[in-house]
Amino acid sequence: MNPTVGRPVAVGLLVGLLILLVTQLRGDEYEARVSLLATPAAAADQFGEVVALSLPAVVEVARSPSVLAVAARTGTSAEDLADGVAVELVPASGLARLTVRAPSAEQATKAAIAIARAVIAANLLTPAGTLRLLDERPDVTQIAPDRPLGVGLALAAAAVAGVAAAALWHVRPGNGVRTALTAAGIHHPVTTARADDPALPDRLKALCAAVARPARVVAVMPALAKDAATLARRMGVQPDGAGTAVIAVTPAGRRHDELSTVAGALQNDMVLVAVVLT
Repeated sequence: MNPTVGRPVAVGLLVGLLILLVTQLRGDEYEARVSLLATPAAAADQFGEVVALSLPAVVEVARSPSVLAVAARTGTSAEDLADGVAVELVPASGLARLTVRAPSAEQATKAAIAIARAVIAANLLTPAGTLRLLDERPDVTQIAPDRPLGVGLALAAAAVAGVAAAALWHVRPGNGVRTALTAAGIHHPVTTARADDPALPDRLKALCAAVARPARVVAVMPALAKDAATLARRMGVQPDGAGTAVIAVTPAGRRHDELSTVAGALQNDMVLVAVVLT
């Protein structure tokens, strides 16, 4: 497989696999839900007002240390329950939905019932009314790991990582060039450009004029001799000229072994000023 394709694909697969492992290796988590309904006592004249004022206290009572301590007897620590207890008040209904999260369905069920009974025992609506369990048994669902979500996130992350890697691979060719030049012992700044740049001849001529040296276009391999000759003609110099400002024509990619070889073999009076990627 072409490295410019295979490497971004490999990056995408690796990122996707990591995301999939992270999402799927999470511990199991279950959510149990029960509903508490406010019911009026006999001859309760102000039931509506009492419910409106007292029902919000269910949120605090359900998360209070004393209630959590009672629920912890079901097998889940009070600290874990504190993070997994939530209460939703349904407006204008006298209904409170209590949800509890725990590592197993059984623990979530027992904890939800224990907390609900403790809230009922608090008699928050006395004397106007009482709270009662609307459900004989909590509704339990598994919320983690969410396999469809994990697969979706992994695919999305893999696609984004692959595209980003491919873009980086093509947009930043200078890194490979600089590595090759450093290996050849060239540490001064060298311009890197693409052969399809319409303004390339003018840029190169200006560069050679700045260093006050005549240009010389060199192909790093025989297969690029035609490209080097074409560039030389566009610049108005002889393909076999004897200039000392060297412009090396090399194939695009991440490895530039030929460039490193040619750059290292330049004569002492020659200076590499530019590398052109075809």
